[in-house]
Amino acid sequence: MTTEPTADDPIRIAFMCVQNAGRSQMSTAFAERERDRRGLEDRVELRTGGTHPADRVHEEVIEVMAEAGFDLADRTPREISLEELQSCDIVATMGCSTLDVGEVGDDVDIRDWALEDPDGSDLEEVRETRDEIERRVVALFDEFSDPA
Repeated sequence: MTTEPTADDPIRIAFMCVQNAGRSQMSTAFAERERDRRGLEDRVELRTGGTHPADRVHEEVIEVMAEAGFDLADRTPREISLEELQSCDIVATMGCSTLDVGEVGDDVDIRDWALEDPDGSDLEEVRETRDEIERRVVALFDEFSDPA
């Protein structure tokens, strides 16, 4: 999507994975920050979820995101419905998705970011994944807005 959003036509972006306890939570946090930095609070709607959500965000994710200034300790993984995904303009999957593209429809831009699962990884690997997610989220926002 390369068009400038209007207040009447928000861009809806979802970040999803299986557990919604790592990569999609990091992606959502960076997207919230990017949306705020660019003044797009009224024009970008964010969703996150998983196909089989975990009970809580992974400890290593909480730790490396805290290093970057984000508090994910109180976030709870949630299930994301097919209807939610169908309402989105862009869906970023994290490389672990069981998402059937045909179910979502042709109007949704589905992007598989193919990122390593941070669950059980050492902190340096999780930091690398975090930094890659940040780059991808910034690049995504660059597609439809002026960089901050």
